[in-house]
Amino acid sequence: MVTGSKFYDGNSMISISGLQVGDKVKIPGDILASAIKKIMEQGILEDVQIYANKVEGEKVWLEIHLKERPRLYSITYQGIKKGERDAISEKVKTYKGKIITETLRKNLELAISKYYQEKGRLNAVVKSVVNTDTLRGNNAVLIVKIDKGEKVKVDRIDFDGINPKDRGLLLRKLKNTKQQRFGRIFKPSKFVPKKWEEDKEKLLTAMNKLGYRDFRIISDSISKKGKTHVSIKIKAEEGHKYYYRNVNFEGNYIYPDSVLNEVLGVKKGDVYNTEELDKRMGGNPGEDLSSVYMDNGYLYYNAEPVETTVEGDSIDLTIRISEGKQATINKVILNGNTKTSDHVVMREIRTLPGQKFNKSAIIRTVRELSTIGYFNPEKIEPKPNPRADGTVDIEYNVEEKPSDQIELSGGWGGYIGFVGTLGVTFNNFSARNVTNLSAWRPLPAGDGQKLSLRLQANGAAYQNYSLTFTEPWLGGKKPNSFSVSLNSSISYPYQFRSAGYSNYGSGYGSGYGYGGYGGYGGYGGYGGYGGYGGYGGYGGYSSYSVPDSLLTAHFNVNSLTFSLGKRLKWPDDYFSLSNSISIAQYDVDRYYTWAYPQGKSTSITFMTNFSRNSVDNPTFPRSGSSFSMTASLTPPYSLMGGNTSGNLIEYHKWMFDASWYSLLIGKFVLHTRAHLGFLGSYGGRETTRFERFDLGGSGMVQGFSFNRDIVGLRGYKDRVIGPSGTYGNGGVAYNKFVMEVRYPVSLNPSATIFMLAFAEGGNNFSSLKDYDPFNLYKSAGVGARIFMPAFGMIGIDYGFGFDKPRPGDSDFGRQAFTFSIGQQIR
Repeated sequence: MVTGSKFYDGNSMISISGLQVGDKVKIPGDILASAIKKIMEQGILEDVQIYANKVEGEKVWLEIHLKERPRLYSITYQGIKKGERDAISEKVKTYKGKIITETLRKNLELAISKYYQEKGRLNAVVKSVVNTDTLRGNNAVLIVKIDKGEKVKVDRIDFDGINPKDRGLLLRKLKNTKQQRFGRIFKPSKFVPKKWEEDKEKLLTAMNKLGYRDFRIISDSISKKGKTHVSIKIKAEEGHKYYYRNVNFEGNYIYPDSVLNEVLGVKKGDVYNTEELDKRMGGNPGEDLSSVYMDNGYLYYNAEPVETTVEGDSIDLTIRISEGKQATINKVILNGNTKTSDHVVMREIRTLPGQKFNKSAIIRTVRELSTIGYFNPEKIEPKPNPRADGTVDIEYNVEEKPSDQIELSGGWGGYIGFVGTLGVTFNNFSARNVTNLSAWRPLPAGDGQKLSLRLQANGAAYQNYSLTFTEPWLGGKKPNSFSVSLNSSISYPYQFRSAGYSNYGSGYGSGYGYGGYGGYGGYGGYGGYGGYGGYGGYGGYSSYSVPDSLLTAHFNVNSLTFSLGKRLKWPDDYFSLSNSISIAQYDVDRYYTWAYPQGKSTSITFMTNFSRNSVDNPTFPRSGSSFSMTASLTPPYSLMGGNTSGNLIEYHKWMFDASWYSLLIGKFVLHTRAHLGFLGSYGGRETTRFERFDLGGSGMVQGFSFNRDIVGLRGYKDRVIGPSGTYGNGGVAYNKFVMEVRYPVSLNPSATIFMLAFAEGGNNFSSLKDYDPFNLYKSAGVGARIFMPAFGMIGIDYGFGFDKPRPGDSDFGRQAFTFSIGQQIR
């Protein structure tokens, strides 16, 4: 029998012991000792004893008594702060609930020591003690005592076997292991063994790129200098710095050497760089050597660079080419589009059956599938599958991601207080399945159409309703988009009390002039004209008076917009053109009379937009650019002799936006952009008060529409940038220039997160003659962006404005934090 066991099966323990009923044993003897040893070797028990409970003749009743090891219930840390405890707990959480053995304790101590080694604390000491908790059965608390020790820094790095002049070059190539010096901030000099091993590999790669093909590290040694410093000595062999002498081609029949040399771009005397050579051979789609063949159907093309001669510091290179035969696309296979219809995906694909195989077209297809927003850009995988008959099947594997968005938020508008917003956007809507009730989940989806509904309100003070529908492929055969948008906003931003009045008409005519007018309190009679030398008659009594009343100001807008867009193939197929007609009516009554014309006004506007977008990823771009030029024109009523009452809005407006993205180093991305806008009038008339520019802040509309272009400028408050008086009247010209450095924290499609640092400047001008592109309000700061499919892009920035929007008042207009929702265009 087995006793003392709570967690382990007794029969299993008997089986492990090797004892069986009927065996002959000698007591005491080797068989029982062996049984104890076998059970203890499992490592899960603290003690095992075997008792003879009963003896009858040659029969014995044995009891195997087990003392189980405790299980790890919790871990208590001593000697470190809470933040470190949380980080370590995350790394060792898998140990909880397991049996506490010596191996477990050593592994846990090793994991914690490794954590501190990665922080540069090589002298960290970790010890653990088991504290059995009798109140929790056979569970125990592990008390871990940690002495972090000081960070170990690199005192000096020396090289043996290289030209002393190249020491500085090699030190720069060690990216994560830096020797200590005054003023080092961004790259600390702590020594981390894992980083040092990585740096040695990077050093080899970097030196090979610089032409040192034979560079190698013979040995390296680490010596301690006290408890807080180490010295590193590297013994290396530098070798020659090599250069290209001749580059030849073999096996090329389709293209002559001159064409291939032009594409390869390697000239005599260039530094021999194998990494750069690989990029020019096949790492730069559309511009490399492989694209010359593969973009013309030569799927089976292969090229191998061979060093044929090495003399001194010169290398002759021969590129041996196997051209193969052209391949035609047999069929295209889609996998993973569980929600999006096949025809929506197929219309974005640039590799169609019957066409020749084209490598650049496959890469462009991946880009197009990334930008439509229905699939995870990081998981789009094209796979060419060659067939025995010389054709090829191309398989595209995609992973659906949520694309619909819901907006449920609140914000504070500067004039009307809290504003609540409820909006839903279905980015993959299907209008043709509206009558198919089985397709409602919660709305029919899969056809790539867009339906957006939005309500924004603050009770009766402000309400805005909008409905937009977009069909990106009108007719289903060509990428001609059609959209219709309805918008209505009602604003009652403030009320005021008007005092009543009732006045007598009065005034005498002077002896030498006309009589004075009667007072105008209602419809009073005018005073009579004074005769020469006489008095004028009295004005009549007022026939109308106004009592005290509460008056309400409002700003109401209703608009309807139709748009048609088309993708262009010239100058290249990244261009697009869209045109739209918008009809809007404005009803303004007592609403900021210095800033807006009162009464009802109508606007009929034609807008045309010419744009190009080659950005590789809509959420976190790493390469590509985009620019947009927009002209908004109303009929020139005044030039045609119309608009005598002034209720027809007329203007011409010009906008330009441009963005560039490029990789800096590692994962860092440089994003630069420029924005300009100009508003003009016809025939020298006063420029309309509508459609002007407000600059400053987050760039979000603050609770209600001013019928203005709201342009953000971080580091300043909303709408404060511009000359005196512009805060109410708005500007007619603006410019803004931005530079950002971005770094991705997470590219998970469910929550894409990146950090950024920015510097930007802009200004807003009350007239075109005052426009000066170099007169800027400047700011700089840091920020973060989180993109969640359900809510869009959410951003927060901390910026410092370097200039004073109001001279003499250093506090006015500056604002450190700005918050934004949605991908800001300007």
